[in-house]
Amino acid sequence: MARTRDDHLWALAHAERAALAEDLAGLGAAQWRHDTLCGEWDVEQVVAHLTAAASLNRWQWLRSITRARFRPDVHNQRRLAEHRGRTPAETLDRFRSVITSTTAPSGHTPAYLGEVVVHAQDIRQPLGLSRAPTVDALTPVAGFFARRDFAVASHTRITGLRLLADDGPFAAGTGPLVTGPTLALVMTMAGRAPYLAELDGPGVPSLRSRLQATAAAPTG
Repeated sequence: MARTRDDHLWALAHAERAALAEDLAGLGAAQWRHDTLCGEWDVEQVVAHLTAAASLNRWQWLRSITRARFRPDVHNQRRLAEHRGRTPAETLDRFRSVITSTTAPSGHTPAYLGEVVVHAQDIRQPLGLSRAPTVDALTPVAGFFARRDFAVASHTRITGLRLLADDGPFAAGTGPLVTGPTLALVMTMAGRAPYLAELDGPGVPSLRSRLQATAAAPTG
């Protein structure tokens, strides 16, 4: 049963990577240099990071993070540089080459689906691209983010709050209500403050204050 679930989650991740690659194919030179919701990284850097994330198995990740002296930012920058091409077109080609990859540092498959859906929106939202991940892809990510901190402090951010999606089955937690689209809930749990505007409920001020205390970071 676990293998069947993982296969389903990987199929969703592959579909989301393919959808992002299709969006990226239409970008102009200035758009590749555009700011994203992922800290100081531009579009091309986020894409290179996604390629790196789909290219490291457990031992490669452990070797990289050890050599970075367990500093995730150093690890991420080194792997990003490794997978960034000489041009945006080459960077995109490298990303296309991992669309169907199931390589990951651990068995936390919902987290690696989350890597794709969050970073895709890190790119799309600032560029005004309308495509969004499917609710089917977002729901397991939302559940995982609500249950635990992994690469982002998602669980910590929503402790003591009740989250409820208004477009799908996701619901989690207890306390003051925060409601809205599954995408906005996922992105907010990942620390992306612009998505707070799509949320409603008495728990939103608490969630906003928690996000203001932290900065958006890569999800893996």
